[in-house]
Amino acid sequence: MFEKILIANRGEIALRVIRACREMGIKSVAVHSTADADAMHVRMADESVCIGPAPSSESYLSKAAIISACEITGAQAVHPGYGFLSENASFAQALEDHGITFIGPSAEHIRIMGDKITAKETAKALGIPVVPGSDGGVADFETAIGVAEGIGFPVIIKATAGGGGRGMKVAKTPEELEIAFRTARAEAKAAFGNDEVYIEKYLQKPRHIEIQVFGDGKGGAVHLGERDCSLQRRHQKVFEEAPGPAITPKMRSEIGAICANAMSKIAYIGAGTVEFLYEDGNFYFIEMNTRLQVEHPVTEFIFGVDLVREQIRVASGMALSFTQDDLEINGHAIEVRINAEKLPNFAPCPGKVRTFHAPGGLGVRMDSALYGGYSIPPYYDSLIGKLIVHGRDRPEALSRLRRALGELIVDGVDTTVPLFHALLAEPDIQNGDYNIHWLEKWLAQQFG
Repeated sequence: MFEKILIANRGEIALRVIRACREMGIKSVAVHSTADADAMHVRMADESVCIGPAPSSESYLSKAAIISACEITGAQAVHPGYGFLSENASFAQALEDHGITFIGPSAEHIRIMGDKITAKETAKALGIPVVPGSDGGVADFETAIGVAEGIGFPVIIKATAGGGGRGMKVAKTPEELEIAFRTARAEAKAAFGNDEVYIEKYLQKPRHIEIQVFGDGKGGAVHLGERDCSLQRRHQKVFEEAPGPAITPKMRSEIGAICANAMSKIAYIGAGTVEFLYEDGNFYFIEMNTRLQVEHPVTEFIFGVDLVREQIRVASGMALSFTQDDLEINGHAIEVRINAEKLPNFAPCPGKVRTFHAPGGLGVRMDSALYGGYSIPPYYDSLIGKLIVHGRDRPEALSRLRRALGELIVDGVDTTVPLFHALLAEPDIQNGDYNIHWLEKWLAQQFG
């Protein structure tokens, strides 16, 4: 087992990893930019190293600075958290080249799944159902119209190297396709330096369902059910729950087994998430995230496992601490992402937090790096906390979430807490009757 782990991240996820390390008797090293000198993860870690100025490109995304921090402190492994360098194949490879363990999958698996087209081809070869679409990138409009007519409108154009909704356009007619194709390529070029796009069938009212998988790197793999992450704004998740309201035990078992078997075939190591669009009883692969997800706590709640602890264990060469037969769902869990944003436009709202009070009580977990007097810097993501609740069933979890939101106090900056109070009053949310378009439509109705 490792003696010292460096966490190449910040905020609540850095704290999450530090806590797991402390419980396992492992020393932790925090890295930070100059803007994060007073951050909670820096205070809680056993050691800390400043790795650069405020811009993430010069600090949290600096591979050389992080590797240097490992060498200075003697850290044997790096946990990347999520975001930043967590899905960067060259970073994982660079660590390996320096004799440092990357707590995550192999660089090759990150590389395969990081390219949307390669990931889809790999998934298809592994027996994972995929969305009908182009075989690889589409270079010109003539090819695009042929693909679209072959699978039927509407279609969606996506950037091969895309993410966060950039380089993504929907076309319902041949006329719309021409504009969408050119716009998507231009956006992709600007955002990712790569204008390659591909085309898929656009599903009308799908849910976003993701399957949590875990591998030991030796051919052993399990799944830990699904999470429904359909409530999204601009392709960014805001509300996640497990198990999914629309997924039956039979569906869960079948799609979970397909994903676990696929991970076994490639000897995947660590945590991963296979993401699908789900509609009318069918699952369609969209991508795989080769890292821990923001919403991992809902899975931890219903299965009673520590996914970060398990990541560290398998990265050190140990076997999984549970089998598929050990994993039984207990109750229902919901997570809401609390952002420092001003409604209704969701404008980032950095600033000084005068008072912070986290909710508590049975079945309530608050993952946050806030404290009274902390100044939220303007340089990073606006996520400031995740409120997660667990109940014996979905109605109890919803009631507990409503109560916990009422206890949460973040004074000094605007947050998205009012959004969740409003959503919990909606019959569709209470009934679990929503899809990936629901929130956007609701927001348009509420705020125009």
